[in-house]
Amino acid sequence: MSEIFFSTLGVIIGVALVFDYINGFHDAANSIATVVSTRVLSPGLAVIWAAFFNFAAAIGVGTAVAHTVGSGMVELSAVTYGVILAGLVAAIIWNLITWFFGLPTSSSHALFGGYAGAAVAKAGWSVIIVAGWVKTIVFIVLAPVIGLAVGLTMMAAIYWLLHDTPPARVDRWFRKIQLLSAAAFSLMHGANDAQKTMGIITGALVTGGFLKTFNVPSWVELLSYSAISLGTLTGGWRIIRTMGTKITKLQPVGGFAAETGAAVAIYTATAFGVGISTTHTITGAIIGVGATRRLSAVRWGVARQIVWAWLLTIPASATIGAICYYLTRFVDR
Repeated sequence: MSEIFFSTLGVIIGVALVFDYINGFHDAANSIATVVSTRVLSPGLAVIWAAFFNFAAAIGVGTAVAHTVGSGMVELSAVTYGVILAGLVAAIIWNLITWFFGLPTSSSHALFGGYAGAAVAKAGWSVIIVAGWVKTIVFIVLAPVIGLAVGLTMMAAIYWLLHDTPPARVDRWFRKIQLLSAAAFSLMHGANDAQKTMGIITGALVTGGFLKTFNVPSWVELLSYSAISLGTLTGGWRIIRTMGTKITKLQPVGGFAAETGAAVAIYTATAFGVGISTTHTITGAIIGVGATRRLSAVRWGVARQIVWAWLLTIPASATIGAICYYLTRFVDR
């Protein structure tokens, strides 16, 4: 084990865990924005709640997403330490840029783009595994749509079932129930996002000859879930404000519907081994919930800015990844 950490591979694992930490920091908004904006939990308690369930995802979730990310999107034969390092650095740079501007973009797609851009810079377009990218691109569209549809449907059903119930009583009920939906969403967030870092680290272990086949070691799982949980614990407040207050105004019942809709969408993708954007999913669910009141309840100008940031993430991070590869390829020599 010591020869792994005291080597170039050790540097790559360290950078991967930094990305995982920033992923949790950047995407803390996904896990807690709704439960904070509805004032069900204080920000401090919310990040602890979310971080705990991020880490709890380590139990029995599996590694299907890690396999897709680590060996199903770029040919491992073309992957070098320089490619992996450049992809990770590109994802970190894009995450920090979007965090600075308070934009809830996808850490996952930043990683995919950075990794692919670095690989193409190294060996050309032939290294791209089309099948893996088809699943990813399909879920770029499906994830927010599923989140929106489930959030909207749940909210409409709640309105229909409880239309005669005093609003104060509904609010009181859902202040308690939203704790469960926040936990479910945080669990799914950890389950899907931590596996992306697992995939990258395991790919690096295969590249370095430390593993003969692509099987995620238990210590890689533990480190990945720990890093994302610690990142969530520190929170990215700029993005939390955008997610929790700028898209639409949320009440506990709406927070419950949005979190449940997003959790269902992420669970679906994770079961199919697809790395998706938890950001896209929860944003779609929040928009769906807001639209049940009236279309004008959604601040479409903010939503439009978010969509543009989504569309730019993969090409922008891929470009940064290619540039970073030319700067970091010395590690391959």
